[in-house]
Amino acid sequence: MKRTALLHAELSHAIASLGHGDMLVIGDVGLPIPPGPCRIDLALTPGIPAVADVLRVVLDEMQVEKALIATEAVERNGGQLPAWCHLPVEPQAVSHEEFKRLTQQARAMVRTGECTPYANVILVAGVTF
Repeated sequence: MKRTALLHAELSHAIASLGHGDMLVIGDVGLPIPPGPCRIDLALTPGIPAVADVLRVVLDEMQVEKALIATEAVERNGGQLPAWCHLPVEPQAVSHEEFKRLTQQARAMVRTGECTPYANVILVAGVTF
């Protein structure tokens, strides 16, 4: 699944380990991380790195088949996709509670320094052919 050289070793390994249908979560500092998924903590200070920055780099590395965001992220943005949400596929919106439930099945969760509520996305791995 991996396409290029990513410097962060844990994130690079997680992406390289994804199989078709596996989930990778990129989230803000407030998203609870359940037991089970690998935790990759990138947060340095409030806002750094931003979800948009991490998402941009991950999308260069990963083939995405499907994406999920919380309906609350869209509602808080006047019914539009949030500015950070630049995805190669149209994201499906699910309730924040459903989103948190789905994170339990993720292969890995990436914690960013983002402090914007509901700035979270689940990426489902696709295949390159």
